[in-house]
Amino acid sequence: MPSQHEEPWASPSLGLSPLSRVRLDELLQELLDRVGVVVASRERLRALLDAVVGIGGDLELRSMLTRIVEAACALVGARYGALGVIGHDRTLVEFITHGISPQVHAQIGDLPHGRGVLGLLIQDPRPVRMPDITKHPQSYGFPPNHPPMHSFLGAPIRIRDQVFGNLYLAEKQDAAEFTDDDEEIVVALAAAAGVAIENARLYATAHRRERWMAATAEITNVLLGQVDRTAALRLVARRAREVAEAQLVLVMLADEEAGHLTVEVVDAGDTPAPDLAGTVVPLADTAFADAISGAGHVVIDDLGKAAAWPAPISTGSTLITPLAAAETLHGLLVVALPPGASSQPEDVPMLHTFADQAALALERARAQDEREQLVVLEDRERIARDLHDVVIQRLFATGLHLQTTAQLAARPDVAQRISGAIDDLDTTIRDIRTAIFELRTPVSAALRTEIRDLVAEAAGPLGFRPELRLSGPVDSAVPDHLRPDLLAVIREALSNAARHARATAVKVTVTAVDGRLTVTVADNGVGAVGAEPHGGLINLRERAAQYGGEFEVRPAEPAGTEIRWSVPI
Repeated sequence: MPSQHEEPWASPSLGLSPLSRVRLDELLQELLDRVGVVVASRERLRALLDAVVGIGGDLELRSMLTRIVEAACALVGARYGALGVIGHDRTLVEFITHGISPQVHAQIGDLPHGRGVLGLLIQDPRPVRMPDITKHPQSYGFPPNHPPMHSFLGAPIRIRDQVFGNLYLAEKQDAAEFTDDDEEIVVALAAAAGVAIENARLYATAHRRERWMAATAEITNVLLGQVDRTAALRLVARRAREVAEAQLVLVMLADEEAGHLTVEVVDAGDTPAPDLAGTVVPLADTAFADAISGAGHVVIDDLGKAAAWPAPISTGSTLITPLAAAETLHGLLVVALPPGASSQPEDVPMLHTFADQAALALERARAQDEREQLVVLEDRERIARDLHDVVIQRLFATGLHLQTTAQLAARPDVAQRISGAIDDLDTTIRDIRTAIFELRTPVSAALRTEIRDLVAEAAGPLGFRPELRLSGPVDSAVPDHLRPDLLAVIREALSNAARHARATAVKVTVTAVDGRLTVTVADNGVGAVGAEPHGGLINLRERAAQYGGEFEVRPAEPAGTEIRWSVPI
């Protein structure tokens, strides 16, 4: 029973003094606080595990980096966060932010390069924590429109022994600064993020290699059939652009003797691009020369700076690799990425393998062309041989019989007719010999065609078509360096006849006989007897003297002027 001095509802004292009860309350409160800390730590660990699972379940690198920044801000209560990716030159090449709106981000401007406090982790990749970032000696200050930040926590993200980038967190929301626990949990998250990023990069590399191998296999399948060079090169350019996610791809064919490259194929997809097809680029003092001389790949910052282009070009990192097969250099494959993009290390060997397959396509197309030319030449040689050994001999024999018959003919008109027939046979034999020369000329040679086209063009100014006679192996005997001069001589002589001769007939004769090339242009016009060569005729004389030849202007029979130009070959 309670005493008369105690309230009936009072708790029992359990034999403790008031001081002891106070101490017990403190112990109980401390126990409750520690339980709260344990519960909070458990919740943070659970949140950390959830974050690790969340970032590890995404293999798309850009999306994963965004998840890492968001998870870090949520774990430590940071208002702002960023993940800076470090490039080969130890500057920030990518900067993914959280907590800053797109509008504010646009107002701030370009991403940071990694100077000031952000550069501390780049220089010394260890966690950094400070109560006020603005008071640090290396602080550069913030650019205009940047939100104010004070408390700061940073931690490096490592992939094995390599630093991939850094986590930057600022403005802890429920305290003045970040704690030791915050630092530990961010370090743990950064370690897990490194593993996840490596997995994502390995997946991206495997997927990229798979696409390169598929493109290479497609080129290989093309090699199994009939190869059209232009179509094959267009396929090469298109597949290289798609796999490398490039802005522009060029296939440039090399002429090492002339010292230049010619753009054969241009592929820009749906992106507007300057028309560079057919552009001739000198090799001297360009990045292209380095790729050809070293027979290896070259990486440049911008394709627009590699040469003098007919239109401005702006690209990102550009890979240049040779198209070479069987020790034969065909040209270059140029893969230009969009502005701001950089090449991936795994692209270089795969692009080199792909270029080797493209070079095989060029080699196979050339081999097919050569086989086709051989077939044509063999057939033409057979026809030329039959014409020479059978047709000409029969015509010659017929001419001899007619000559004998003409001597026996009693009537003059019969003898005259027979002589006319003999002349026709001589002309026919001469024409057949010319056809034989043409048949035995390589398919690629077209000098006779160029001469015929040039004479045909003169029909306009003259008012009639000049007569043309070609004699001897003009195509095969005239060297390439002499062809422009030959055409220039014919053009100038016909131009003179059209301007001054007032002729009704012009005869052009080109002969390549006994080691000399001779051009004769004769007209039946008013003549130019006694006139000194001037203007274009002086140029013709100089062209002849250049090769140790002769030039002459003389009267034609029965009237007109004859220009004769002759050089040794």
